[in-house]
Amino acid sequence: MSEESAATTGAMLEIDTLQLGAMGTNCYIVRELGSREAVVVDPGDEHERILELLDERELTVAGILVTHCHYDHIGAVAALAAATGADVWMSESEALALEHPEQFVFPGMPVIAPWRVDHRLTGHEHINVAGIHFDVLSLPGHSPGHLGFLTHGTPDASGDGWEMPPVCFVGDVIFRGSVGRTDLPFADGPTLKRSLKQLLERLDPDTVLLSGHGQPTDLRHEAATNRFLRGI
Repeated sequence: MSEESAATTGAMLEIDTLQLGAMGTNCYIVRELGSREAVVVDPGDEHERILELLDERELTVAGILVTHCHYDHIGAVAALAAATGADVWMSESEALALEHPEQFVFPGMPVIAPWRVDHRLTGHEHINVAGIHFDVLSLPGHSPGHLGFLTHGTPDASGDGWEMPPVCFVGDVIFRGSVGRTDLPFADGPTLKRSLKQLLERLDPDTVLLSGHGQPTDLRHEAATNRFLRGI
């Protein structure tokens, strides 16, 4: 994947991807087709690059969505929120890691600027940000309060396919050919398996999975090829 991808355009959404920071964490800039309001998902670092892309696209930020509290997903939240005035949406159980990051410092972890969480989520909400409807999914395991953000997609005229399939921003729960680590502090393998099972049971197989790292994929492909999903 290139360092900055071209916009992915469908009947409903436009999505730009930036790979930010030392971990190359995917940050997504999401908006309805033709809209000037955007949602930023997981601004992990290099807020200047995010602002540059927003300026290039002539976009304002209506909200910042955070999948989970690891430093490479929240590192630029404070700077981006301060620059744009956007509200921050994050797991209620992980909000402390952004509001008081000094309490969650581990060896090798960079300093994170604190910021308030405006909307505390439990993973069972239906929210509308920048005119986009998201179902909030509770997907713990990689981290205790990990969330996913699922869009509804746009069926085609026949009703048998998609003009644009649903998109789920899954953070570090699942990747193309892999799944999230469970050897980190507060992670748990059996809990992650339950979250993966939820994805398999709840999401349409055509759902596009946009992960915190690596290439896009879809649930059908992962169900058929991802060895970590066998037996779940």
